[in-house]
Amino acid sequence: MISFNYEKEFVLENEEAYETWLSAVIVSESKKEGEINYIFCDDEYLHKINLEYLNHDTLTDIISFDYSMGNELHGDVYVSIERVIDNAKDFEVSFDEELKRVLVHGILHYCGYKDKGEKDEALMRSKEEEKMKMFHVKH
Repeated sequence: MISFNYEKEFVLENEEAYETWLSAVIVSESKKEGEINYIFCDDEYLHKINLEYLNHDTLTDIISFDYSMGNELHGDVYVSIERVIDNAKDFEVSFDEELKRVLVHGILHYCGYKDKGEKDEALMRSKEEEKMKMFHVKH
């Protein structure tokens, strides 16, 4: 089950479409969907988590805690909406596109993909692009 939680005045529009998409991403990687919680927050909230749990004194767009068991994915994915907004501007993409990239990034970590080192980062970016194309909103 994928759930969306809010620690900031932000609401993900069309949660059902995102949930359907992320579930399809999990299946496409031959994994099973467990309990995955997305927590939308601000920079300050995520910075505290980064300091407390990872001992990193930096701002980041996403922190994911992986509680997966075997092939079944479980975890908490914290997303700073402020970082997503800034990154969208920096990368010259829409907020929606950058948000999708961050959301799927957390799932891909749970699937075993890394992003430390050039080779791993290139594969992660490729997988993000591939999975973002799977997102469809029914009108």
